[in-house]
Amino acid sequence: MSQTRCATTFRHLHDDGLLLLANAWDAGSARLIESLGAAAIATTSAGLAWANGYRDGSHLPIQHHLDTVARIARVIRVPLSVDFEDGYASDPAVVAGHVGRVIDAGAVGINIEDGADDPDLLVAKIEQIKRMAAGRGVDLFVNARTDVYLRGLVGEERRVEETLARAKRYRDAGADGLFVPGLADVEQIGEVVARAGLPLNLMASPGLPAAGELEALGVRRLSAGASISISALSHTARLASDFLHRTSDADGAKKLDYGAINALFDDGDR
Repeated sequence: MSQTRCATTFRHLHDDGLLLLANAWDAGSARLIESLGAAAIATTSAGLAWANGYRDGSHLPIQHHLDTVARIARVIRVPLSVDFEDGYASDPAVVAGHVGRVIDAGAVGINIEDGADDPDLLVAKIEQIKRMAAGRGVDLFVNARTDVYLRGLVGEERRVEETLARAKRYRDAGADGLFVPGLADVEQIGEVVARAGLPLNLMASPGLPAAGELEALGVRRLSAGASISISALSHTARLASDFLHRTSDADGAKKLDYGAINALFDDGDR
């Protein structure tokens, strides 16, 4: 499928129903997920960083990231969206240049996050990215991630309104979707769906309503995030521990979570 058709297909996947994204971290996992019937492939920045030997959180050298995106794009035929963290720069023009290279590698969508930064910065990044993509004739789907819930940027009583305020600003800047990891309350989900003016993307987490309920609420996209890569690494740890210590006592093997996995890596220089 051509990149133009992939971009159109990916955009239409947000029109109705619930797009399920079982996030991949390398070419092998992406191809496997595609073979299971995935309508699109999205990457997990955490899993991708770990697969390259780096901590999550924009520590991965951008060329490593781009190389992985190109390898994924080579083996899949469905649309590809890339979790691009904060764009790997604070200068919006530099970020737009980086995203241009993501497009060149084969992606038709990105996630880009505000994190703990002032939302003005993400507004400027989105504007530059959309201008760059339009100049290339690529209908890039920009999924704006806000960490209001995930990082607890404001008090609980203000989170819905802060999320909606940011959603309006990101939408006005050209964002095509809104990603709110950490949002799980049914009433709050319904309010964000009704008022954000963008397709809502949530991340699978304990306490989140089932996929059918999310679809009925109007959520358009559900991401696995790092959870599948964490499970894969945890299972590897159990199997390797059994092998190395000649035991089948899985309960005695090390169980890994996000923090334990991230702690395995420094900045990649040894």
